Order: sequence, then C-alpha cells, then structure tokens
Amino acid sequence: MDRRDLYGYRDQRPDPKWPGGATVAINLVVNIEEGAELSLADGDSSNEPMHEVTSKVVSQPDLCRESHFEFGSRLGYWRVMRELDEAGVKVTLNACGRAAERTPELLKDAVGRGHDLCAHGWLWQSPAGMSPRDEEAMMLRTLEAIEAATGQRPSGWHCKSTPTLHTRALAAKLGLLYDSDAYNDELPYWETGEQGRTLILPYQFDTNDMRFFGESPAFVQAKDFSNYVIETVQRLLEEGERWESKSMLTIGLHLRIVGRPGRIKALRDILRFIKSDPRIWIATRTEIARHWMSELM
Repeated sequence: MDRRDLYGYRDQRPDPKWPGGATVAINLVVNIEEGAELSLADGDSSNEPMHEVTSKVVSQPDLCRESHFEFGSRLGYWRVMRELDEAGVKVTLNACGRAAERTPELLKDAVGRGHDLCAHGWLWQSPAGMSPRDEEAMMLRTLEAIEAATGQRPSGWHCKSTPTLHTRALAAKLGLLYDSDAYNDELPYWETGEQGRTLILPYQFDTNDMRFFGESPAFVQAKDFSNYVIETVQRLLEEGERWESKSMLTIGLHLRIVGRPGRIKALRDILRFIKSDPRIWIATRTEIARHWMSELM
C-alpha cells in the first residue's frame, strides 16, 4: 500500500465550522531560532549555511552569521511583539530547544503575553538521518528545555524542513496534540499510523518571510511580502464565497527577518488586513487543533 495520500479531500472538503462562521482560519507562527543555528563554536559539525550573507566559513566559527541571528533576540523580538500587542493578536511560537535554553526570558515573556508554544527541534536543523532512538531523545530534550523556560509544555511539533519517517509517530508517542511537518493541504487532517490517529496541521512556505532570503529572493520590499499574503487571503475568502470552501492559512515569521525596520511594515499591514475582515478567525495552532478535534473527530 502506498504510504502517501495523493488525493486528500478531493472535492469533498469538510466544513470545519470555524468559530463565528469564519471562512479562513489564520495562524501566525513566530519562529524562535536564535542561538539554535549551527555553529562550530557550539560543537556542531558545521556553521549555519543559510542567511542573507552568502559567504561561507568552514574552518572556524562564523561570527558574521552568529551576529545576524543575534539581531533577532536582541532587537527583532521586541519590534515584533510591539506590533502583535498593538493588534491584539496571539501567535504560535515555533521554539527551538537550544534557543529556549539560551534565552529563557524571551520565551517566558512571550508566553506571559498569551502566545502559544510549538516545539521546533533542539537545533534549527532537520532531523533527517537520525535513528528513532536519537530523534526521540532530541525531541524530549527540546520539550523539556521549553517547559523549563516557560513553565508550559508545547502542544505540537514542527521540525525544520524534512522530518524522518519516525517523526510523526514519535510526536504521538510523546503525547503532542498535533504535528505540522506537512505542506500538502490547506485544512487539518487525520492520519492513522502505528501510534493511532494523529492530527496534522499543514504549514505553508510561500506565505513566509524566509522568502526575503536566497540568491533570487521573492520578497525584497516589505510590500512584496504583505501584498502576497493579502492576495492569498483574498483568494481564500473568494473561494469561500463562491464554492463554500473553507481553509486554514499559516503565515510564517522570523525575528531576524521581519523584525528588521525595513520589513516590519509588512507585518503591520498584514495584521491590519486580517483584523478588518470578520470572515477571518485568527487563532493559535493549539486553538485550531482543539477546535478540529471537537468538531471533526
């Protein structure tokens, strides 16, 4: 039997009965990764390869990249939180374990503001190639570090990039509410595996500020990002009106990216737009998961 489901809901998409009769559920994810990037100085096997700078340092710690990441926790965090507070919007924090261990006050501050927690791996690194035993130990270490920093245990799991064939079963074994290592749909869905049924909350990369990066970035100015996200939401709302199709959208944010002064207006414009339309339910991932469990078991 093919382990992949290439059909999904087909044209029989369920009605999620979003609160208030909403057409689109929107979840903003703020990734907390600063201090969890790969670094020879921390005993990792290499330096982090991805950032705005394109030079690569392989024989010693890359102090340039470390400094770029530090911007997120030193300044970007506070700029992003001010925008979220002003809009009255709660987000989900994708937190790496080593970041939580190094900047526990930031995680505690964010949870104190009412934000949600999802575990994002010990390092900002894919677990691909890990044995089930090593991966489970890594996941436990991550969950424990975040709980030690905040007093709360994350409700979901979402690793960087590619998971392993065991990630989803391990997330279920560890009692997590959902797994987000999927990019294949615009609604949650159930998957049956060795640990029983697991709720999957898909994620999107196109509505993500990471697209400011790369050799040929899709986003350059703040309006590139906000326009793309707003047009995406407008289309989903239109589909809801024309075909009664309801959906879920993730907007991905990073402290060191959207937290720059030339980009933060994108977040403000996105927040103002999604707050202005009553057909949009802005929710944390935990809220979406619990709603789906109550309505579509």
